[in-house]
Amino acid sequence: MRGRAFGFGFGPGEWWWMGGKGRRRHQWFEAGDMKYVILKVLRDKPMHGYEVMKALEEQTHGCYRPSPGSVYPTLQWLEDEGLVKSEEVDGKKVYAITDQGRAFLEEHRSTVDDIFGRVAETIDRFMGEPMPEVNRSVGRVVGAAYRTAWRLGADDAKKRKIVEILDRASADIGALTP
Repeated sequence: MRGRAFGFGFGPGEWWWMGGKGRRRHQWFEAGDMKYVILKVLRDKPMHGYEVMKALEEQTHGCYRPSPGSVYPTLQWLEDEGLVKSEEVDGKKVYAITDQGRAFLEEHRSTVDDIFGRVAETIDRFMGEPMPEVNRSVGRVVGAAYRTAWRLGADDAKKRKIVEILDRASADIGALTP
């Protein structure tokens, strides 16, 4: 489970939507944003890569958990650019922002503010009222559908009826959007 669960096994970090061709995963950060985000996190204190990932998860209230594949290459790029430096501490590579990194962060303050403003808005949409109620209702529907289908055993006709009910509910909900 990623992010904070809302009673049915997934939270806002797990939402998917239709976009373009087929399904796309919600992207918290646009291309190039991660360098600013990591620098902002390192501005407060030196950290190793895992701590950076945990700090980003905390700053998004558990809604986003960065992957090592996005954090470590960005840390390496930041180090190559002289924006962070690393040193070995207790067998772990610990990164600290440099004066050049602080200047870069200050120079791009409006970009950083825009990124974190966008993230805050997304979190509000996922977690603000009445989304917890929507999430609980979705959980009840999912739980009821699975429990009932499981209990029906080999009764395929009633399982198909569940599919019809869910498809109808999905269409009704989808019709609410302009």
